[in-house]
Amino acid sequence: MLHTFHTPVTDIPLPEKFTYPFCYTPHPLCIAAAKEVQNYLNRQDRWKEELAQGKMFGVLVVETEEGETGYLAAFSGILAGKNVHPFFVPPVYDLLQPQGFFKIEEEQISQINVRIRQLEEDEDYKRQIEQLAALQQTARKSLEEAKLQMKAAKEQREERRQKALSSPGFRLTPEEEAVLIRESQFQKAEYKRMEHTWKERLAPLQQAVAAREAGIQSLKTERKVRSAALQQKLFEQFKMLNYRGEIKTLCDIFEQTVHKTPPAGAGECAAPKLLQQAYLHGWKPIAMAEFWWGESPKTEIRHHGHYYPACKGKCEPILKHMLQGLEVDGNPMLKELQATGKELETVYEDEWLVAVSKPAGMLSVPGKEDAVSVYSVLRERYPDADGPLIVHRLDMATSGLLVVAKTKQVHQHLQEQFKNRSVQKRYIALLQGTVSQDTGTVELPLCLNPLDRPRQMVHTGHGKPAITDFEVLVRKDNYTRIAFYPRTGRTHQLRVHAAHPLGLHCPIIGDELYGAKAERLYLHAEKLEFIHPITGEKISITRKADF
Repeated sequence: MLHTFHTPVTDIPLPEKFTYPFCYTPHPLCIAAAKEVQNYLNRQDRWKEELAQGKMFGVLVVETEEGETGYLAAFSGILAGKNVHPFFVPPVYDLLQPQGFFKIEEEQISQINVRIRQLEEDEDYKRQIEQLAALQQTARKSLEEAKLQMKAAKEQREERRQKALSSPGFRLTPEEEAVLIRESQFQKAEYKRMEHTWKERLAPLQQAVAAREAGIQSLKTERKVRSAALQQKLFEQFKMLNYRGEIKTLCDIFEQTVHKTPPAGAGECAAPKLLQQAYLHGWKPIAMAEFWWGESPKTEIRHHGHYYPACKGKCEPILKHMLQGLEVDGNPMLKELQATGKELETVYEDEWLVAVSKPAGMLSVPGKEDAVSVYSVLRERYPDADGPLIVHRLDMATSGLLVVAKTKQVHQHLQEQFKNRSVQKRYIALLQGTVSQDTGTVELPLCLNPLDRPRQMVHTGHGKPAITDFEVLVRKDNYTRIAFYPRTGRTHQLRVHAAHPLGLHCPIIGDELYGAKAERLYLHAEKLEFIHPITGEKISITRKADF
């Protein structure tokens, strides 16, 4: 399980602090370890098909009590139907043990599923449902026809009464009026009798179907209760260590989060597995990295061989506990934010609004950390401005034009233009790879990946419509310079549409979320066109990209 390096690493100095797992550049020791794991994976023909579909792997460089340096390897989830493989660390808890409580109870729950399916697919039950539906349809039709007849009869009676009132020579006698009243009463009573008759005819079938449905619902309720109890018991088996030797179950850890309960699969990712085994053996974690191996999933964007940070949804709460006692690197993104200057180039300004060119690396609005943002700089520059100032936003890593309102009225007017999509926007980007089409449109619905914030994912069920027109400007040396014209404004829309296999399949250079890290994200908001809220003139503002 503890691997010694086959490649020479003695000249590689150890890092001073452990890897910040949510944003990092892989340490050279991790890269060396990852290459050895990848060589091992390439030799495993038995896993070839499964690996082609894609899986996350991780390496953890450790130092033993004897001062020796080696590494551990892990995979996320299950590999080839098993939790345990000799080359990799074992799971924190092996839920696939044949005689373990999980497999036994899982089998019981599976039997409930079988019973539910049998009841739902029973031919007598299906026939009863069909008969009930047909009879209910006949009943509705019969009652609707009776209602129409009653309505027609009522109209005839009203017509006779109106004729009597408008014709002096034609009067209804008391006997004739009584006949009309009795006719109305009889028809209403007849309709009630018809309703009662239909209820009596429907009742036996309704009771029979309801009894079947009650049985099915009872089993579904039992399944839900037993599944929740099983999940809770499983999470209690995950006793996560940290460097201080403290233990917390997954239930304890996630109790402190907004959702209170662990998500499915918590504790089964590579990072927690690696740290757990290091602590169990008394080895000191030195550096860690995770990489994707295989094809990208349909909803997310993953690139073969690329390194990725630990996921936020499942791993962040766990790793916050497991890293206690270790000296960990600071968040490099926060360091970048704190290093950001206050320089903002003004591209256009009048007494009502201002357009600035945001540099890459600056926030549009203040975040959780105390860092410089476009808002903070402009609030300082225009202390008398009322309203929220910021009309729209750019990602921190994106450079380019932002229009800012100096008054509340102008802010509302501009926001309405962005909302109704009348603002024309043009972005310039450099893509890794060659886009074959000269022009075209990408339509991929997007939503937040709740288990891996802030990443967005393509999802036909939960995603919101996202549409991007594009125009290729230059193709050279496996790079594409491209213009984007977004029709919608979803988070990370251009980045996902560029990188996703169903989009352009060419990530923006420097996109560490959906591609590979570089000195910057090569995405720039170059042009904005909108109607001036006060003068009514069409305003066109351009700031060329620096790349």
